[in-house]
Amino acid sequence: MSKQLLIYETAVPLSAARHRDYSIETETSYAFSEKVNSVPLMAVEFPLAAGEYAIVFAGTDKEVMPAVILGMRQDNLYVSAQGSWTAKYIPAFLRRYPFVFSETDGGQRFTLCVDEAFAGLNREGRGQRLFEGGKPTQYVQRVLDFLQEYQAQFRRTEAFCKKLSQLDLLEPMQAQVDLTTGERVLFSGFMAVNRAKLKALPGEKLAELAATDELELLYLHLHSMRNFNLLRDRLAEGAEVEGPNEQGGQSDEKPNGDDRASEESELEPASA
Repeated sequence: MSKQLLIYETAVPLSAARHRDYSIETETSYAFSEKVNSVPLMAVEFPLAAGEYAIVFAGTDKEVMPAVILGMRQDNLYVSAQGSWTAKYIPAFLRRYPFVFSETDGGQRFTLCVDEAFAGLNREGRGQRLFEGGKPTQYVQRVLDFLQEYQAQFRRTEAFCKKLSQLDLLEPMQAQVDLTTGERVLFSGFMAVNRAKLKALPGEKLAELAATDELELLYLHLHSMRNFNLLRDRLAEGAEVEGPNEQGGQSDEKPNGDDRASEESELEPASA
């Protein structure tokens, strides 16, 4: 369950024996994600996320997944001090919290788990009951349906990313942001589609990508890279409040995830 644990502290299997008296407050804050600077994104989310986030690819040569960049340091610039989300679209990875699937038998079986560290988990009856008469409630069934769909989209996204790797379209990138405080923030460790390589693909490969709507996803990703400017603006607002860091110089971050932006935010190949 390692890939799933960015925001989970104490995820345990949900059971009537352990959680029969528990409820979940569904109207809660997103403060649990305040120290996360990137989260996975499913391919199906690209159209909704591309207008507000920089969509990148992160991982290794063998295992790559899309992610949205939420911050340039080890923080989340999309969560307010009060814990509210400050963008219209909230990634599904965060919306499923405090629930998550645990995989067994090589991904053939899944167990529904809940993070017992979640502040909204309670025994006072606040919010949605988890069990009634020893059986899961309709709320838990809706959670299961959501996570099953998430898992299906995860597999589709894996196949999409595998295709990108096979076509050798991804290249390491980095972002740089120069703040008005004099601080330079570097962000690295992520990948993006090389536009020249994409254009150079044989016609039949481009046709295949277009037929599966994957070509549209690639251009949504490329279009979203301009949203590093939004990150720059959010970061600059925070820097004006906090002032320069003690070193007064350069900070180098990676996404829980990767890194890059500037008061002009600059994107360039990582080898540059």
